[in-house]
Amino acid sequence: MKLFFALIQEMSVFLVIGYLFSKSPAFKALAGETLRRRQKIMLYVIFSIISILGTYFGLPIRDAVANTRAIGAVLAGIIGGPLLGTAVGFTAGLHRYFVGGFVAAPAMLATTVEGLIGGLVHFYLMRRNRSEKIFDPRIAFATTFFSELVHMAIIAGMGRPLEDSLALVRIIAIPMITANALGTSLFMSIIRDQKSMYDKLSVLFSARAFKIAERSLGVLGRGFNKETARELARIIHDESGVGAVAITDTKKLLAFEGIGSDHHLVDGPIASGLTQKAMDSNEVILVDGVRHPYRCSLSPDCILTSVLIVPLHIDDEVIGTIKLYEPKNKLFLNMNRTLGEGIANLLSDQLLRYRYEEQKNLLVTSELKLIQAQINPHFLFNALNTIMAITRKDAGRARQLLLHLSNFFRKNLKRSSELASIEEELDHVNSYLKIEKARFEDKLQVSLDVAPELRQLKIPTFTLQPIIENAIKHGVSAMLEQGVVKLSVRRDSQSLTIEIEDNAGTYSEKANDGGLGMNIVDKRIKNLCGGQYGITASCVPEERTLITITFPKQGCQP
Repeated sequence: MKLFFALIQEMSVFLVIGYLFSKSPAFKALAGETLRRRQKIMLYVIFSIISILGTYFGLPIRDAVANTRAIGAVLAGIIGGPLLGTAVGFTAGLHRYFVGGFVAAPAMLATTVEGLIGGLVHFYLMRRNRSEKIFDPRIAFATTFFSELVHMAIIAGMGRPLEDSLALVRIIAIPMITANALGTSLFMSIIRDQKSMYDKLSVLFSARAFKIAERSLGVLGRGFNKETARELARIIHDESGVGAVAITDTKKLLAFEGIGSDHHLVDGPIASGLTQKAMDSNEVILVDGVRHPYRCSLSPDCILTSVLIVPLHIDDEVIGTIKLYEPKNKLFLNMNRTLGEGIANLLSDQLLRYRYEEQKNLLVTSELKLIQAQINPHFLFNALNTIMAITRKDAGRARQLLLHLSNFFRKNLKRSSELASIEEELDHVNSYLKIEKARFEDKLQVSLDVAPELRQLKIPTFTLQPIIENAIKHGVSAMLEQGVVKLSVRRDSQSLTIEIEDNAGTYSEKANDGGLGMNIVDKRIKNLCGGQYGITASCVPEERTLITITFPKQGCQP
């Protein structure tokens, strides 16, 4: 009994070590779901030290040592698996061997086996998808209890002389088995409780981060300016619970929410050298008010005593900062630092996406203007010549053609959005065709086959007119006999398809390489609908050309 209480006293030292370990940065190795190689090396060092200390703190008994060495080896195995457990057990066992004594070799082997047993328990739990049981103190108790039984069996069976080994086991078995099992259980309980706290903080952190992401989603779609910065600062202040939040661009303060708003004035220039330093280096700066004192650069009476400054950037270009402040009666938590950095990354990603969307919209506008510029000059010239010729014979028909020409150019000028209905596209094409049919008279025949239920589906603007124009300009216009252009729209279980066919058969890829209209239409369809959609062309020379345009089954979505 005296030996048992002595081992319990020794074990108490390890519980203090366990508590300190759970509060140290090294504990973060256990906070995640999986252990990486670097983390396993760190745990190997820590648990090896614990096991070796178990030998040093042990009690001499008959040229042997009653100890708590098993705690480190078994814990390493249960937490890190067979390799880690065996490595720690062998290291501690090797140290025990050099301590000496008549059971030095059996003790070395026994400690190695204990680490392996802990690792096999880890392996079993993982194979059974019971990973949550790894940190269960009851599992730790049972594993150590069994391991220590094996330990005693090895000493009793391998120790020489045999009589001394058996006498030693009779003395140390019950105290060591009980003390080590209890110590491992309590040590694991400390780890489990601290890990649970980390998990709860992680859930809280994730909830805050998701809430901020949810509330701020789309705000920066209106640009990075004073109005959007004020909304973001209010959201971050509400959800993070910090003393104050400031958002700046590279020159001035855009928004401030919280303590100190009486002297941190919006539109005021950046007065803090720390803010400028964070932007110049594109690095996070934390002044916690403990190790690094902070004084407000605007007012000596300001009660804000710590600040986290996180640069906002698009790619490598810094465009401003987010600053989180705490007053002197609150410490700046590491969680708030992580949250601040996460918020900055989130907003930086939103800004990058906004810039991408803005550039894409500018590209779309440029492409539309390029198509319009390509259509207008030569078509207008031909249309006016046709109308002038008809005016001499039929003034009423010429007036109708002028109305169609006016409608055609009005739609050209007003259609700035990315998508239009098939009905709107056909209306635009119809005005174009009225003028072309007047120009070619009976030489041009056009047929349309479009089901009413498909007319409201959306496709990119200026999809049909350039293709129809190509069919007439490069096909029908070169024919001596009547030219026929057919446009049909159909839908199957997979896609929406528009086919434009002419009977000229003059299409060739080489001849159309320079055709901006068709190339731009194809690229815009792929950008808006997906790379599997777009334009394909087939041609039977002097017989027919078929242009096939494919879209998603429900048309393009905005």
